[in-house]
Amino acid sequence: MIKGFNSETAPLTEYEENVLLPLVLRGLKTKVGKENAVTNRTIVQRLNIAGYTVTEPRIRKLINHIRMTDLLTGLIATSGGYFLATSEAELLDYEQSLIGREDAIKQVRLAIARQRRILYNDANRPEENKPEIF
Repeated sequence: MIKGFNSETAPLTEYEENVLLPLVLRGLKTKVGKENAVTNRTIVQRLNIAGYTVTEPRIRKLINHIRMTDLLTGLIATSGGYFLATSEAELLDYEQSLIGREDAIKQVRLAIARQRRILYNDANRPEENKPEIF
C-alpha cells in the first residue's frame, strides 16, 4: 500500500478478484488498438449501471494487477483510455512515457528531500547560532 492512499492501493478484495476482474478482463480483451480505447470513467459507469460496485481508483488497482500478473499482455493507456497495443512501437512509446514519469517523480522526491534538509537541519541548531533577522 502507498501511505496516504490506503483504500486505493489495498490488495484486491475477494469481490474484486472473483467478480470484477473477470468482467474487466473480458471487456478489455475487445479494446484492441488506440481507436478502441476505453476510459476508466466509462468502465466504472458501465459496471455501476450493470449493478456492480466499483470506483475509479479500484479500477486502476485492477489494471495494475492485470499488468503485473500478465493477465492481458500489451495493456497500455493514453489520455484516451486503456487499450491493447497493436505494435511493438506502441509498447516502446508507452514504456518511454513511464520512464519519463518515473524520472519526474524522482526529481520531485529529491527536491523535497533537499528542502526538508534545508528546513529542518537548520531548525535543529541551537538558537544562539541563528542570526537575528530583525
